[in-house]
Amino acid sequence: MADLLSIGLSGLAANKTSLSVTGHNITNINTPGYSRQDTIQATRTPQFSGAGYIGSGTSLVDIRRSYSEFLTTQLRSSTALSSDVKAYKSQIDQLDSLLAGTTTGVTPSLQKFFSALQTAAEDPSNLPARQLVLSEAEGLSRRFNTIYDRLSEQNQFANKQMSAVSDQINRLSTSIASLNDSIAVAKSNGKQPNDLLDARDEAVRQLSTFIGVNVVEQDDGSQNVFIGSGQPLVIGNTAAKLEVVPGLNDPNRSEVQFVVGSSRQTITTQVTGGELGGILRYREEVLDTTFNSIGRLALSISDQVNSQLGQGLDLKGQVGAALFGDYNEASLAKLRVLPSSSNDKTVNASPSLNITDTSLLTTSDYRLEYKDGTYTARRLSDNQMMTVSNSSPPGTLSFTDSAGRNQGFQVVLGTPAPAEGDSFVLQPTRIGASTVSTVLDQADQLAFASPVRAEANLQNKGTGAITQPTMVSAPSPINVTTLKNAFTALLALEVGTVAADGSYGFTGTLPTGWSYVGGAPTLQSGSANTVRLAYTDGTDTYEFEVSVSGRPQTGDSFSIGFNTNGVSDNRNALALVGLQTKQVIGVDPTGSGISTGASFTDSYGDLIERVGTLTAQARQDSEATTAILKQAQDNRDSLSAVNLDEEAANLIKFEQYYNASAQIIQVARSLFDTLIGTFR
Repeated sequence: MADLLSIGLSGLAANKTSLSVTGHNITNINTPGYSRQDTIQATRTPQFSGAGYIGSGTSLVDIRRSYSEFLTTQLRSSTALSSDVKAYKSQIDQLDSLLAGTTTGVTPSLQKFFSALQTAAEDPSNLPARQLVLSEAEGLSRRFNTIYDRLSEQNQFANKQMSAVSDQINRLSTSIASLNDSIAVAKSNGKQPNDLLDARDEAVRQLSTFIGVNVVEQDDGSQNVFIGSGQPLVIGNTAAKLEVVPGLNDPNRSEVQFVVGSSRQTITTQVTGGELGGILRYREEVLDTTFNSIGRLALSISDQVNSQLGQGLDLKGQVGAALFGDYNEASLAKLRVLPSSSNDKTVNASPSLNITDTSLLTTSDYRLEYKDGTYTARRLSDNQMMTVSNSSPPGTLSFTDSAGRNQGFQVVLGTPAPAEGDSFVLQPTRIGASTVSTVLDQADQLAFASPVRAEANLQNKGTGAITQPTMVSAPSPINVTTLKNAFTALLALEVGTVAADGSYGFTGTLPTGWSYVGGAPTLQSGSANTVRLAYTDGTDTYEFEVSVSGRPQTGDSFSIGFNTNGVSDNRNALALVGLQTKQVIGVDPTGSGISTGASFTDSYGDLIERVGTLTAQARQDSEATTAILKQAQDNRDSLSAVNLDEEAANLIKFEQYYNASAQIIQVARSLFDTLIGTFR
């Protein structure tokens, strides 16, 4: 009877614990990361009797959680990937809407500007039409400024979000370290502290939403957590931390540092996964390139328009004034060079960067270093080393790549010169969109007229005709005095003897300073013949091209002269309109055919297409990673989550077991009472 009583009591104890574990499961059904627990029973050691071994009841040997390391790791990695894509997508969606919007993008303003130019070209003396050109130019400048501001806001958001995320990472890493310590102590008795393990797994999963992690299990039950390229964020009960600090070269561009004690390591380029990885990936792949692409376009438009205006005459017969501001202004040139915060502060060198040719600019930043008396430079977009050469004046550096392509800018070292070990980040195009401005406010100063005109002598006997000269090459702005001196008297081209085969040439000697480019031409009657002339005053050279056609007769002449009072001339205005389709961005100066250049519209279209493609890819990735995360969560839940129906069935089952064990005790008591009653 004592054995029967002991068996019943063991059943009561085991099933009472099972009921407690079931109740624990039910009450934690909504606890994040909780894993369902089960009781594990085993029979007690049987006792030998003459009839054989008789069982002595049951004992509770373990309370085990339903857990799979593989499924947990899969959920953790899927969470990191999904959070990365979600953070990336949220930012690029905004950028895509900004650049491609019909009211927010550059294209509408650019089209309005050139449409206004076209209207003004149709009536170059019309002041209201000219004023519209100024208004649309102002609108175009402001559009570039606004886009830059929006991009800058995204950069500032990235900096703030990086700081917020790093705080969460530090909080969770500290929590994981504390849980490691508690788990190691609790496991010293040989049993698993299930609830602590669940809490730690959930903390690591939450950590993976912010940054990609690798977890290594230790013999004492603790977990070491690594980030980046193997930086130990948590080792046992010790946690390192992340700090977001202003960039070494660019204080407006935050960097991530890994801090252990007094040791610091910049790991920005090594961070992957999670929200932090998505933000950094967006900034590296999209935001920086967009800054530079928009800046390059703004620089190119202001340069090409100003240069063309500088080759024409306004309504007063003066050289055209610049429509857009000078992008090589000293204050702007200095902003393009960012000194490293580790540079020698006693020297405090501050070089400046001047744009020399906007058609050669890339969308990359560069790093310039001075070491062992030598300047070295690297293009950051592809890590290609540049050839650095000194040019005139002394202290000016120019840069070419391995294919011999000039990069379109120079660095003026200035005074004081950089100290040994100093380094700088060069950003030729980064601020281009923020600094473009419309500076011309007098509509009559728009240079729509060409400075030179040609005409046929009214006394000509033949049918020869000459086109208006095109200024092929000239300094910008042109020098009106030089051109007037060149045409002190009209430049007369007199037709010589026309041969029987229709060939002819020009007779006489050209005035001082004038020459035929490529030698005196031989022309053919009845065909269009190109004639190129050059004038030089010893400093500047002007080249003009005309076409002579028809059938001139011997002695006929054509004259070329300065375009005095050319208020109705629209040739330079038409040249301005032609800039819309002219390939002036990303030109390959070596002629290797790698890049034939792009127009303003095509360049911006390429940017929109690239951002649009990346946006579409991000949306597809978001759908895919969301599905993968859901599947990983479902796989984990299928094993570890609490099922109320199952737990309700267990409650009934263990209650019946408990009642049955109590009945065994009741039987044992009844037998004992009967036995005692026998001896009374």
